[in-house]
Amino acid sequence: MKQLVRHIPSIHQFQQATQFHRLLHQHNLTEERGTNLLKIVINSYRDTILTNDWEGPHPSSEDFVDMVFTETEVLIQKVYSPSLRKVINATGTILHTNLGRARLGSEVIQQITEVAGHYSNLEYDVEAGRRGSRHSHAENFVCELTGAEAAMVVNNNAAAVFLILSALAKQSEVIVSRGELVEIGGSFRISSIMEESGAVLTEVGTTNKTHLRDYEEAVNEKTGMVMKVHQSNFFMKGFTASVATADLVQLSRQHSHVLYYEDLGSGALYDFGIFGIGKEPVVKKVIQQGVDLVSFSGDKLLGGPQAGIIAGRKQWIDQLKKHQLARVLRVDKMTLAALEMTLLHYLNGEAEKKNPTIRAISQNEEEIFSQSLQFEERMHNMTTGIISEIIKGKSRVGGGTMPDVELDTYLISVIHKTLSSQQLHDRLRKGNPSIVTRIQEDKVVFDLRTVSREEQIEIIQVLKNIHSLQ
Repeated sequence: MKQLVRHIPSIHQFQQATQFHRLLHQHNLTEERGTNLLKIVINSYRDTILTNDWEGPHPSSEDFVDMVFTETEVLIQKVYSPSLRKVINATGTILHTNLGRARLGSEVIQQITEVAGHYSNLEYDVEAGRRGSRHSHAENFVCELTGAEAAMVVNNNAAAVFLILSALAKQSEVIVSRGELVEIGGSFRISSIMEESGAVLTEVGTTNKTHLRDYEEAVNEKTGMVMKVHQSNFFMKGFTASVATADLVQLSRQHSHVLYYEDLGSGALYDFGIFGIGKEPVVKKVIQQGVDLVSFSGDKLLGGPQAGIIAGRKQWIDQLKKHQLARVLRVDKMTLAALEMTLLHYLNGEAEKKNPTIRAISQNEEEIFSQSLQFEERMHNMTTGIISEIIKGKSRVGGGTMPDVELDTYLISVIHKTLSSQQLHDRLRKGNPSIVTRIQEDKVVFDLRTVSREEQIEIIQVLKNIHSLQ
């Protein structure tokens, strides 16, 4: 193998080749950058020759040179393409955290494009002709939908929690039930963020049971806040007990120095209970009980962009807006544009129709079965070498919401005649567009609950292309 390596042409020889100059011209690369990419490919082949039984062309041959330049072109396209790209989610998990959570509707996307492609009144009061505040955008919509006196938006709900604790409970004791000391994705723990904020955690109750008396006994002159954390990414059943929001509101009212804050996490503005789906608290109903502040996510059950929305009493929101962290954690114009249009759909009574998250969660299995039949028929007309059947299955909401909810669905189960299920799954994932599926009982399955009509056509074309390469 060492003898073979000696036959690999020098970098200088590659640089003199016509293919090299064609690549530089085609991709507008400097000679230095093109050479660096060429070296990466050559070194990769050198390592492969030294560590494996080389079955490729002899390193001194023209075929080897052609192979190097072909691979260099692939590397150039990979390196100089955006790493963040479209993925087709065929897993049936609606708010798939790894795949970007909530999809945005077409009108929301149009509004983002409009604001991003032009100057905007982000921090300009058009009526008064002077500097404005970005906090004014979306606030009225949030207040109308939730009944809150005031509201503000930061970049995610973790930021909202941190801001509230830092601004309103620093060096004060914050009472939290042990059963609510949650950890969410990325090892984000309520206890850790509280420590970072300067607040002092006071745990009450036990893992499975916390009573009102536990909170009452913990309140003292150092208490600054009672905090309730919604168990949005897990659930407990059996011998359990927790204290209702109304009781904790009443407790805080008995102590004028104690603020009551509820971290709702998932942020449901829509009552999914009308479909018999989950038991997520609706933000408006929580605020109606008299809480001082709530916070929730924008890209979960609300179905909007990533954001942390804080709503509640004006006196506390005003303090948060003036805090130095408000600038650190603020959102940009595109997020605000997306959030406002998402909220407008709720206000106009159009969320069921125009919000992809609500549509996907509420879609019944009969609709999915009908789509699956059409998909399977088109797939059989366009592809060969694939055996499929429609089977019953379950979809999930995902995104750390409704952990106990499984939605009845239909799956398209696929077997390829020459590829294993894992091979097909991998090729779909690594393709363009990338299609993420599940493997169930050694078969690749597609759940159309999370696939648009346009994406279904793309999937069929990708399957056709995969078969044609066999």
